[in-house]
Amino acid sequence: MPPATASDASTLARDFDLRHLNPAFHADPYPVYHALRAHEPVKRMPDGSLFLTRFRDVQAVYRDAKTFSSDKTVEFKPKYGDSPLYAHHTTSLVFNDPPRHTRVRKLIAGALTARAIAAMEPGLVRLVDGLLDAAAERGRIDLIGEFASAIPVEIIGNLLDVPHAEREPLRDWSLAILGALEPSLTEAQFERGNRAVNEFVGYLRDLVARRRREPGDPQHDVLTRLIQGEEGGEQLSEAELLQNCIFILNAGHETTTNLIGNGLVTLTQWPEQRAALLHEPSLIESAVEECLRFESSNQLGNRMATVDTEIGGVAVARGTPVTLCIGAANRDPEQFADPDRFDIRRDPNRHLAFGFGIHQCAGLSLARLEARIAIGRFVQRFPAYRLDGEPTRGGRVRFRGFAEVPLELEPAASRKA
Repeated sequence: MPPATASDASTLARDFDLRHLNPAFHADPYPVYHALRAHEPVKRMPDGSLFLTRFRDVQAVYRDAKTFSSDKTVEFKPKYGDSPLYAHHTTSLVFNDPPRHTRVRKLIAGALTARAIAAMEPGLVRLVDGLLDAAAERGRIDLIGEFASAIPVEIIGNLLDVPHAEREPLRDWSLAILGALEPSLTEAQFERGNRAVNEFVGYLRDLVARRRREPGDPQHDVLTRLIQGEEGGEQLSEAELLQNCIFILNAGHETTTNLIGNGLVTLTQWPEQRAALLHEPSLIESAVEECLRFESSNQLGNRMATVDTEIGGVAVARGTPVTLCIGAANRDPEQFADPDRFDIRRDPNRHLAFGFGIHQCAGLSLARLEARIAIGRFVQRFPAYRLDGEPTRGGRVRFRGFAEVPLELEPAASRKA
């Protein structure tokens, strides 16, 4: 797409409405984000909410959790009513403030220590290599369905010790529940999301009952840790327990799938960067950080102003919903030199892909490990992989990724008969 003129950019910014987006935006939102940053960085939406695109504004809101609340009990009521989706999202860790947020996060983080995550690496390598072996036999692969999505399902299933035979519905439940977080919600998405919450809760009630009878090791089994609570401390209510199990199972599914898928597709579009990674495998850590910045899996966050305040010089009334555009902040030229260039050696790279402050992603170290192993080993195993048709976008605004990416893993002439 050619660069927009100043008048084009001004029009893009003026006409932007998060609830009414066209296919071009889903394919490439970054020209719109650039226009908003240049012309209306604190953009007031038709519904009265604000949309932030500058790094400094997004980070400032993340930093001030008292002024900008994550609690969604008021904001989500008109959207979900008294539905299972409302019960889930208003009990979930990510949409709560302290002290409830602090209590649940502490229990989860206690099982995601550096030692615990390091212990997962050998199993993760075996999983990835097994997927790569299966792909090599076929010569072609759907990057999402046959690789990227299979990794977090197994890793998070292991964290909660979900029996392998019971994992098949997890991804579909996750996609349905997270799909209902889109700014504009269809009746079909609403129904699918509510059905998924009900089925998920029903499954987890049974799993929790079994785990109460036969507890696991709380140092590694997050479900056992959540059931037992802090020693001598508060226990989670049954609703908190079930809804935060759903949150854990959901949190790493789509975002990690998108990170792996976005990263491997982006490398096909920047061949000199792929060549650099192929010849210097040690660049994988900084390459993953650049994948996180360049095509952030989670593009949007939300807060609510608790008092009259201001953002970027714009007055904000108490009760105003605020959308944080992570995808735009991570392409802000004030923070990143040449931000639309994908550079796996970028340093420093202080992006906001995992959020910032007290709500920074509790599983960020695990997500980084999954991406390093998955992307790094894929590139080394299939150095000539290429797109075998047009990728299909996931159709989400909040979660940016692909639904399907057909890849040819090596040139046909070199493939064994």
